[in-house]
Amino acid sequence: MTNNDILRNLRYTFNLGDTKMIDIFAAAGLKTDRTEISNWLKSDEDESFVKITDEEFATFLNGFINKRRGKKDGPQPVAETTLNNNIIFRKLKIALNLKSDDILDLLDMADFRLSSHELSAFFRKDGHKHYRECKDQILRNFLQGLKLKHRPAPKTESETEPKPEA
Repeated sequence: MTNNDILRNLRYTFNLGDTKMIDIFAAAGLKTDRTEISNWLKSDEDESFVKITDEEFATFLNGFINKRRGKKDGPQPVAETTLNNNIIFRKLKIALNLKSDDILDLLDMADFRLSSHELSAFFRKDGHKHYRECKDQILRNFLQGLKLKHRPAPKTESETEPKPEA
């Protein structure tokens, strides 16, 4: 998954308008505008599409943490210059204040099964003997679970109407 894919997904899941997106970037110290955000959110085939850099996306995630949990005292974290799925997953876990069981429930909502031991391996330091690289499939299913939780599909008429009795 690209940073742009994840940004589009988070924008939809949490219903983040342009103003909210600008505020999130600003919360981590990056000044941006509607045009720049719009270009990051466009389809990859669009001629105005601009790829968001790892550092810009890390800044967004830091701002997302600041907006959701509040800024921590002292110096603010510096945005990473290189991101991987493990770092993105960890930052989303922090921003949303999720515990392991919460994440497993979200993955379960997306019909993806993972043990707590497998999950904890994603949050270990690179180089730890039990560290495991987070693959796109796991991050994609986590984002799908978030979407199902925060933006459930509207019920169809057949689900909302009482069924006739026989």
